[in-house]
Amino acid sequence: MVGKKHKLPRIAGGSVRERARRVEEPNADRQSSGGATIAIYSVKGGVGKTTFAANLAWCSAQDGHRTLLWDLDAAGGSGFLYGLEPKGSGLAEEVFSRDRSPAKLIQRTAWDGIDVLPADESIRSLDAQLMRIGKRKRLAKLTEELSGSYARIVLDCPPVMNELSAQVVRAADLVIVPLPPSPLSARAFDLVVREIAGNTRRHPPILPVLSMLDIRRALHRRAREANPNWPSVPYASAVEQCAVHRQPVGAHSPQSPAAQQFARLWRAIEAKLAERAA
Repeated sequence: MVGKKHKLPRIAGGSVRERARRVEEPNADRQSSGGATIAIYSVKGGVGKTTFAANLAWCSAQDGHRTLLWDLDAAGGSGFLYGLEPKGSGLAEEVFSRDRSPAKLIQRTAWDGIDVLPADESIRSLDAQLMRIGKRKRLAKLTEELSGSYARIVLDCPPVMNELSAQVVRAADLVIVPLPPSPLSARAFDLVVREIAGNTRRHPPILPVLSMLDIRRALHRRAREANPNWPSVPYASAVEQCAVHRQPVGAHSPQSPAAQQFARLWRAIEAKLAERAA
């Protein structure tokens, strides 16, 4: 329950929490090429994954990195938040099943340094296609190729536990897990860590982040007190306005507390990536 220190059950090789933070070396399933892939992932919907992905991509570009925001969720929210739509129907899935070059689908945004690979409805069948073609590292191969053009790749992942989520784990250098302060979110975090730990021998580090935090609410305050070292992003109208303006919060409300918290979170991400590179 929220209000107590979040405890996770034991699994082979140590506790889930220990497994989540143990690995500080590069993912064994992936060869580092100088770039980094950051996955925004949760098994629970409605936790702010797309908002996190869009705003962290903005922070990455503001930090001087050429950044690709890759939408793997059929809802297509990341492209929408940047004012973009997919170039055609049924093309996003072909990047995986027919070796279509992702470069042909990538679109530039209105801001320097940020490109988007939008999703479309075909992504809904991606899990079945990945199982059919049997390429367990297809996403890792694609992100490795794209890292030649992009210093940072941000994956907006759907709330699933299937072959696609397994491929995300193999491709990612760091996994960000947004967690609204609630007992259900704590349970979702357990599931995320188990999913990640179960899909690669040396999984990427996992960074939980309290999302939609409102310290006026007792439950949220207890969650903050129970996990004081977790980064957080506040519940704020400036974040909700991203969908209205179709812009990241740093573009339309750069002085807002939410924009500042996303910037702090990005600095924490860069610090974690630097630790792994050392």
